[in-house]
Amino acid sequence: MGSDQYQFNFDELDELYREVILDHYRNPRNKISLASPDIEKESFNPFCGDDIILQLKISKNGTIEDIGFQGQGCSISQSSASMLTSLVKNQTIKTALKTSNIFSNLIQGHEPTPEELDKLGDLEVLSGIKKFPVRIKCALLAWVTLEEAIEAYKEPDSN
Repeated sequence: MGSDQYQFNFDELDELYREVILDHYRNPRNKISLASPDIEKESFNPFCGDDIILQLKISKNGTIEDIGFQGQGCSISQSSASMLTSLVKNQTIKTALKTSNIFSNLIQGHEPTPEELDKLGDLEVLSGIKKFPVRIKCALLAWVTLEEAIEAYKEPDSN
């Protein structure tokens, strides 16, 4: 028996990744509008037209109790938003920001530790986006929106 039979088939992996992305695109998780959210933030990517609105309900202890998104755009932006909502729901704001940082670093070509990779769940399938710099903003749109929304929530205007 040669080692060839154990050779990993990257084409099959790419196909699996595409299937996960398309599943989140066709069957988005948490693509809902929340009644009276604590946080609502919209972001728009003028280069491609992707649009995301994130809504969050935050508990008194800083946990994301519920999260929903609306928007339109390419399969990458919409899948990433779906994965984001699935992953950060029931996380603390602090943990969600750490998760966002890990994902951002991954997409921009930095190798995560195995522990960090475990925290990303399905998001790992988007790691191949780093090969297509023009698509990085698509994958990060929802995450940047999350970070901006949390920052605005933590530091409300003093008007």
